Amino acid sequence: MRRVRKRNHQTVEMQMGPMIDMVFLLLVFFMVSAKPIIPESDIPMGLPGQVSQEEAVDIPDEARVIIEPNGQIVLNEQQLDTPGGTSLPELRAVLVRFRVSAENAGSDALVTLAPHDSVPHQRLVDVLNACAEAGITGVTLAGATEES
Repeated sequence: MRRVRKRNHQTVEMQMGPMIDMVFLLLVFFMVSAKPIIPESDIPMGLPGQVSQEEAVDIPDEARVIIEPNGQIVLNEQQLDTPGGTSLPELRAVLVRFRVSAENAGSDALVTLAPHDSVPHQRLVDVLNACAEAGITGVTLAGATEES
């Protein structure tokens, strides 16, 4: 009879140590070579804004509002609104433009109120309300004026 030789069957195993090393090397390679994705919210955008002026513009430091005895409002020698109106849209529009130009120039918008002695208190309150609606906080009261 024939003798059957036993073959020594060795099982071949994969070495896990070098494979783990390769996985970590590939991981580090891809982490270093990958560029981060910029989310849309981080993309810088230039929005239109206010253009700086090339030449300096003289802006008055303060606006002087005179309230005449008949209720007429005079802002820097310019008559605004009607003497009987309470909403004062022209005064409010001029004060808003004054505040914006003062902010662009980097200064505070200052308003000096000079009411006549015989002006009703309600008219002064109307002018103060117009200043508040225009966003002007620097309001001062001057002494009473006697001329008409």
